[in-house]
Amino acid sequence: MTTYNLTDIQQQEALSTYSENLVLEAYQAELVKMQQHLENHKLKLIILFEGRDAAGKGSVIGSVARYMNPKHYRIVALGKPTQEELTQWYFQRYIKHFPHGGEIILFDRSWYNRAMVEPVFGFCSADEYKLFMKHVVPFEESLVEQGTILVKLYFSVNKDKQALRFEQRRTDPLRQWKLSEIDLQAQSMWHNFTDVKYRMLQQTSKETTPWHVIRSSNKHKARMETMKLLLNTIDYNGKSSTLNLDSDKSVVFTAEQEIEIMNKQASQKTVY
Repeated sequence: MTTYNLTDIQQQEALSTYSENLVLEAYQAELVKMQQHLENHKLKLIILFEGRDAAGKGSVIGSVARYMNPKHYRIVALGKPTQEELTQWYFQRYIKHFPHGGEIILFDRSWYNRAMVEPVFGFCSADEYKLFMKHVVPFEESLVEQGTILVKLYFSVNKDKQALRFEQRRTDPLRQWKLSEIDLQAQSMWHNFTDVKYRMLQQTSKETTPWHVIRSSNKHKARMETMKLLLNTIDYNGKSSTLNLDSDKSVVFTAEQEIEIMNKQASQKTVY
């Protein structure tokens, strides 16, 4: 039998992770109820997970989907478009992954690549960016009007925390696969991403398709607050009357609140 000798710090971290997971399980059990409600009523749910690199999107998605029935949800993380897809209507490659009745689709990055990553790195033209920003709101409003539930989440991490997570990816052999060439440029282009984030939130957060901004420097809080937000989105059968579903106002913000904060912090260069 192999014996593992853990340091005091490792033991504390393991206990902390175990305790955090126990707290999350109550919310994950509610997500299973919510999924069953969607399945029984043939409802369609799309969740967009956006944010800077190393904002913790992947870990939140993993926690949200952990106990769900895999027959009724899909995680979609599209890579670089093919030559054929480059000739198609921009939204087309995403539409083919949309849910049928009773299904949940979790987009690990979405069509909002055209609003964030692509303009910063020159992967689209200025005209393509403008066209996207012109049409994305009507596209989403049509989607919602026809019965799809759309939840848009933006995960906001500060610059120091992003740098720390990049360093962890660089030195940890279990995480090195996450480190890309784009990641290596993200810190130097921080303010470029801030600019496009500001425009995206300002122009594409509407009453029927709002953005929810989640502070994700603390991964545990980001996971829990994301689950609360999703559970508050749908009035599903059997919803717990005792579980605390109140949002933490220091973690979850509206687009309008985030824009106001960004305006205040811009002069201090501490924008998320």
